[in-house]
Amino acid sequence: MKFSRFLILLCLVAELLGVNLVSVKFAVKSPNLLPATQVFITGNHSKLGDWNPGTVRLEYKDGVWSKSLSFNHGTLLEYKFTLGNWSKEALDDKGHVFTNFTLEVTSDTVIVYAFSDWGANIQPPVTEHITGQIEYIRNLSGKDLTPRDVAVWLPPDYTKNPGRRYAVLYMHDGQNLFSARTAGYGVEWRIDEIADSLIHLRLIEPLIVVGIYNTDARNQEYATGDTGRCYRDFVIEQVKPLIDRRYRTLPDREHTATGGSSLGGLVAFILLWENPQIFSKAICMSSAFLIDTLDYVRVIKNHRGDRPSVKIYIDNGGIDLENELQPGIDAMLETLDKIGYRKNCDYFWVKDSLAQHNEAAWSRRIAYPLQMFFKP
Repeated sequence: MKFSRFLILLCLVAELLGVNLVSVKFAVKSPNLLPATQVFITGNHSKLGDWNPGTVRLEYKDGVWSKSLSFNHGTLLEYKFTLGNWSKEALDDKGHVFTNFTLEVTSDTVIVYAFSDWGANIQPPVTEHITGQIEYIRNLSGKDLTPRDVAVWLPPDYTKNPGRRYAVLYMHDGQNLFSARTAGYGVEWRIDEIADSLIHLRLIEPLIVVGIYNTDARNQEYATGDTGRCYRDFVIEQVKPLIDRRYRTLPDREHTATGGSSLGGLVAFILLWENPQIFSKAICMSSAFLIDTLDYVRVIKNHRGDRPSVKIYIDNGGIDLENELQPGIDAMLETLDKIGYRKNCDYFWVKDSLAQHNEAAWSRRIAYPLQMFFKP
């Protein structure tokens, strides 16, 4: 009798754990590759390497590279195929890199792709267009971190008004902010043009924007583990002091903000929450507050003591990956309410239902938080 009950319990547990899992087999044919060539899939899920191009390797057999993975029913996937780095992506018949492949996981599936060529995008080079003055700090190192560049955008009157000091916005994924040439997907935020226009229209105060580049360890640096702690220490202990020394900043918390999108929005939130003596504001666009193994909502729920006196801008779209992020956004907004933050006073939320999860969408929305946080 006890054994029978134990079997029933095992079946119930298995059902609870596995009923929503769906198998997807990704297969690639590429006759121009040698059998020993390593082919990888990368995408927006931890099982797809979180966009690391050289983590999830397909297995070769009989002319096909393939891998079977299981996902929760309803998962929205975006992914690409590489030979281990972004300079060797799968190319279409015109020699261009593909846009992200997408799949909503609803049933066991086998998907077969055929690629003839691999390499970098051979479209005409992107024209550099930067508004205003940008200075670069090259190969800035942090403890246990890969060195990276930092771009510093200076407001229009910076050189003409040597007696003035400026608020500073520290942004993550900095290579995507100012130039399509350095942007990961060839699309920039255009934050230089947008901030410049808002300043000239006197809709915001002149400010300095600091873009901290990401690295191949982005997913770990922008999360809550040891590497994430090293990255946040790097921002607080190295980047900010260096900017305050080199430029005419207003270094106090009231004039110091941070921001980013997706995981960059998460790390902006964490920096604000853990360091309210340094930052008073955070721009958190399409943030990954609660998805897969990430759960920063729980941290806020378990907070004891006084809540930080900060202001938070949160937004998100409504298409593809944005739908997966929605439950985490909703949970964070609900939690902020419960611990006493007031909507449209302490925190702000903007929903753009037709927006996707990309730089073009964040570019369209960045003017909102700039006007909220940097009013004349």
